[in-house]
Amino acid sequence: MSQTARTRPEASEQALSDAYDTALLDLDGVVYAGGNAIAHAVASLGTARSGGLHLAYVTNNALRTPDAVAEHLSELGIPTVADDVITSAQAVARLISEQVPAGARVLVIGGEGLRVALRERGLEPVESADDDPAAVVQGFGGPDLPWGRFAEASYAVARGVPWFASNTDLTIPSARGIAPGNGAAVEVVRIATGAEPQVAGKPLPPMHRETILRTGAKRPLVVGDRLDTDIEGAFNGEVDSLLVLTGVTDGAQLLAAPPQHRPTYVDADLRGLLTGQPEVVEEGDGFRCGGWTAQAGSDRLELAGDGEALDGLRALCAAAWTAAGDGSCELDGGKALARLGL
Repeated sequence: MSQTARTRPEASEQALSDAYDTALLDLDGVVYAGGNAIAHAVASLGTARSGGLHLAYVTNNALRTPDAVAEHLSELGIPTVADDVITSAQAVARLISEQVPAGARVLVIGGEGLRVALRERGLEPVESADDDPAAVVQGFGGPDLPWGRFAEASYAVARGVPWFASNTDLTIPSARGIAPGNGAAVEVVRIATGAEPQVAGKPLPPMHRETILRTGAKRPLVVGDRLDTDIEGAFNGEVDSLLVLTGVTDGAQLLAAPPQHRPTYVDADLRGLLTGQPEVVEEGDGFRCGGWTAQAGSDRLELAGDGEALDGLRALCAAAWTAAGDGSCELDGGKALARLGL
């Protein structure tokens, strides 16, 4: 797709919760981490909701059902119903239903979230390549998914059965660290068969389409912590995005972001929904935000001034993204980020 490369974070005079009608929120790294609510998430979402912002929770994790996700969020103090949750299982089930006959059998390599989503589309989940499936679907099945399930997928895919994947995230956060995600499992079947699956989840269009169909959003704001799923998904859907720094993305990754990974706004956490966003302006050979000025030097990014660390980061983004153009900034930003404590 052709889009003008973003060269700086945008400003908003309004609180973001007033500027948009729906927040499409990622879960892991945004709302919770290791099952526990991230600081300020519960209160911020409560305030945003009470002000009229529709909250929808969008996850690439196809294991849990919307009911289970809604129950978890409600237990954390974020009242949620199943209709507020959109999963990659739902997106891939719709994709499959558009390509196979009504009532068709689908070989499931994954968990209950996939089975529920398939039944919602009138499809019949089956467990064996010998059940004459019309499609194979693969989604995250948790740490105890038996190795033999990959063999079942491989047998069917090798026979030419269409293969679908809920998502291809290579990793997934867990309470003990980073674990292999569904993308790693997809690689097993790809290596065994040489085939390529159709993929539904973030950052690809089927997932964005699913969220819009289910929420009816007219002015959505994607809120996420990952550049390669949340922010790229917003880019592909041509909607605005807010990156929060409570998950996997750090300052160095943000400064090096290519155009499809550059968020509209950057903030520390979900409190950013409740405020406006400061303007980043050109000043001399650099860019100023708040009390900070940043510019691109010959081999590194340079930062001067003082004030709020996030303002310094926004100014650095402008310097880095402008210098990079349509590519990735290769200038060293380490010293500048260290000065900001990022």
